[in-house]
Amino acid sequence: MRQPDFCGWATKNNIKCSDGRTILPNAFAHNDGGVVPLVWHHQHDNVENVLGHALLENRPEGVYAYGFFNDTEFGQNAKLCVQHGDVTKLSIFANHLQHVGNGNVAHGDIKEVSLVLSFRI
Repeated sequence: MRQPDFCGWATKNNIKCSDGRTILPNAFAHNDGGVVPLVWHHQHDNVENVLGHALLENRPEGVYAYGFFNDTEFGQNAKLCVQHGDVTKLSIFANHLQHVGNGNVAHGDIKEVSLVLSFRI
């Protein structure tokens, strides 16, 4: 199996996200072992924004991602940005969210992992 180009937390449990939601433990457990597109800043409306793919691993602390860049110009540019520490953040896009309580996500389906410059505040 090919070694990932990078790895890191796609999302962490019990921390309020920039959208005001809190991901509960195992909300994305069914995504464990799944592969989703790796895209630039949640722009999943253009194939050129696909930088590669991410292998997802559900852990007690959240969902960990192993990122693999493709050989496109954009993919290789993003790889250099990650290697040089210019881009250091990941974010997820998920749908079919099931909420419990006040904004707590108990279940959802991760559709993509994004490289992002920063989290929204």
